[in-house]
Amino acid sequence: MSVITRREAGIFDEIRRVTAAGVDYWQARELQEYLGYDTWDKFEGAIRRAIDACDGSGVSSSHQFRETAKMVRIGSGATREVNDYFLSRYACYLVAMNSDPAKAKVALAQSYFAIQTIAAPIVAAQRPPTARSQSVPESVPAPSVWRKATGHEPYASQW
Repeated sequence: MSVITRREAGIFDEIRRVTAAGVDYWQARELQEYLGYDTWDKFEGAIRRAIDACDGSGVSSSHQFRETAKMVRIGSGATREVNDYFLSRYACYLVAMNSDPAKAKVALAQSYFAIQTIAAPIVAAQRPPTARSQSVPESVPAPSVWRKATGHEPYASQW
């Protein structure tokens, strides 16, 4: 696999959204398209596996995967409500890791979100103290999970 270019990584930055509190998140139905899934049913399977992995690691999935719904236009021009999720950066990482590895776009997402999930606490630690206290580190694993997974202390000292 080639090195991720800024242009390729920019795909995920383009669909990233930010809450009023400054927390990054993505909408699952938008991410589905960028990961190469044609149907929601197949992509939702990856989301379910990611939720199970999140809960199994001791991180509350309710803080990483927020269920929501949105209205979409169907073929006849009418609209209907469909399920969706708001996904934290960590949730996107877990979704990518639980997606079909045969898809080239999934491999790109796995690399992108792995790098971004690890970099988030480093970037947060470099912010001024006032910005750090206002940020919500919900997209980063809890320190105990980080220690268990890596065998090292978390990068961000504010935990």
